[in-house]
Amino acid sequence: MPYVFVANENKKWYNQIVSHDIEKIRYVDLFNRRYERIINMSRQIRTSAKAVIIQNDKLLAIKLNDGKEEWYILPGGGQDCEEMLPQTVEREVREEAGIEVKCKDLLFVIEGVHGESFHRMDLVFLCDYLGNAQNATLQGDTNQVGFDWLDLSILNKLPLFPSKLRRPIMNFHEGKEYMKYLGNEEIGDPECLE
Repeated sequence: MPYVFVANENKKWYNQIVSHDIEKIRYVDLFNRRYERIINMSRQIRTSAKAVIIQNDKLLAIKLNDGKEEWYILPGGGQDCEEMLPQTVEREVREEAGIEVKCKDLLFVIEGVHGESFHRMDLVFLCDYLGNAQNATLQGDTNQVGFDWLDLSILNKLPLFPSKLRRPIMNFHEGKEYMKYLGNEEIGDPECLE
């Protein structure tokens, strides 16, 4: 509500109203920030363990197709309660690709803060390929149509997502320096093609 005043009249009263309005604005701002935090608290953080499996200069990747386009992701998935991350990545690779692996070192961490119903935290591990899993029951991801071995020499040009993983995986394979924490990549972000 706007206030109209005659110059130099009722200055004390004016200052009280202005002070009161500033307090109301501060209160509303504080309320909005707290409300936003409450809404954000309802979103869960999803921790997943992903695998970098390299054989003969090729990277194992899960192939997805939604009927419009085809792309790849690293094998792996969500961590179950009371499951250690190495167990998660070994179980997920067995379920998605029918392959046994041994989880080794943590290579990368990448997040997806927005764009999904949860805050995604991917922990990407180097894994040793051990061979085909005996009596594995395949449980693929939504839109999974199989898996491929991708040529590492052109990985930066292939549709592997999150795309921020492409160059660091290539650098790791080539023995070059690479960053471990890759930051945030969300659905709709521009692809990293470098």
